[in-house]
Amino acid sequence: MNRSSKPVAIWLIIGVIMLVVQILLGGITRLTGSGLSITEWNVITGTLPPLNAQQWMIEFDKYKQTPQFQFLNFDFTLNDFKFIFFWEWLHRFWARFMGFVFIVPFFVFLFQKRFNSTMVKPFIALFLFGALQGAVGWIMVASGLTGDALYVKPVKLALHFIFAIGLLCYTFWFALQLLISEKQIVINSLLRKLTLIILLILSIQLIFGALMAGHKAATAAPTWPNINGYFIPENLSFGLAELMEDKISIHFIHRTLAYLIFILVAVWTSQSYRIKENLLFTKTRFIPLLLVIIQLGLGIFCVIVSPQIIPNRWGVFEWVAQLHQLMAILFLLSLVWMLFLTSKISPTTK
Repeated sequence: MNRSSKPVAIWLIIGVIMLVVQILLGGITRLTGSGLSITEWNVITGTLPPLNAQQWMIEFDKYKQTPQFQFLNFDFTLNDFKFIFFWEWLHRFWARFMGFVFIVPFFVFLFQKRFNSTMVKPFIALFLFGALQGAVGWIMVASGLTGDALYVKPVKLALHFIFAIGLLCYTFWFALQLLISEKQIVINSLLRKLTLIILLILSIQLIFGALMAGHKAATAAPTWPNINGYFIPENLSFGLAELMEDKISIHFIHRTLAYLIFILVAVWTSQSYRIKENLLFTKTRFIPLLLVIIQLGLGIFCVIVSPQIIPNRWGVFEWVAQLHQLMAILFLLSLVWMLFLTSKISPTTK
């Protein structure tokens, strides 16, 4: 990495950290049922929350017109509303802040001529990806403000989550192109193919994790290692429409994929220890297995403590669920890291 690209790489890594925070804020928003508390999308004027009692009552009155209030939270006080409003506002504010952190340094670096020609397309893709994610977020919220919707639809929640994960991985990969030199790359086609397979399965697993969250499905089968007494539940549904809606089928697939991913990561780790050279790779190859073990443990704990859920209260389940999501993100990034270390470097680094 040359001196000119170092600030750009640091800037991208900051972006990765901010995206992780944003995804976690999205998880809190979902756990607290806050996603439909703000009924408008005002890019500029919506930056500040209500600043006085009159403004709070205006926002509360708008929320009272939503199906979520009328059919679910009809007993909410103003203080209850302020709690859910805060998390949705913070989620949106952080998105705006990320936009600011992206745009201002971009023009500074452009003026300083720190970008080479190979960086243009990745930056255009980052900008478009970020704008698309914001649009999907608002479409998702808007769909829950009419009709009989009490929460954001699980499929739309999963779509929003996967777009966020895609943006995160793309940003991280772009940063690695500027940070990692060719001499730090391991040429091993077997590990690369195995990493790609694990990432593909993990992508499907993340979709089902989002469906678990969207359906609040943990309490549908709060047992382990069986699923309500069955290792293979009866009447499983494997049609596409059913897989999006049936909680027990979602449970079964989510758990099965978790075990499969653990086995594949164990095999990957075993293969990785055959490599003796390359200090960067050998120093970090243990990370995916460590993270997947922690992730499995948190997932099991989530299911077991799910009967303790109290609506509109933050408790043990919510803490464990957030840690479960964080570990999933870190595990994903560790695999992207390993994929990069077993790949050919793009011309961006030159």
